[in-house]
Amino acid sequence: MKNFEELFAELSQKAQERPEGSGTVKELDAGIHTIGKKLLEEAGEVWIAAEYESDEQVALEASQLLYHLQVMLIARDLTLDDVYRYL
Repeated sequence: MKNFEELFAELSQKAQERPEGSGTVKELDAGIHTIGKKLLEEAGEVWIAAEYESDEQVALEASQLLYHLQVMLIARDLTLDDVYRYL
């Protein structure tokens, strides 16, 4: 298990080192439009899970949404501090 900051650090490292076979690298290479579509898909799945599924499924879908959100931030060269200043 990892927290939000640890996941961001891990994904940022993958973006820099570009390990072969990385899904994160593949998503980054696909570009902002593709990442955005994935974000919308995951947001919808969180909503549906919250309406009709278990708490466990909501948490799973939320984790996937957070993953893709972080990939989007990295694709835009943003940091967590860039986001935190608006919270």
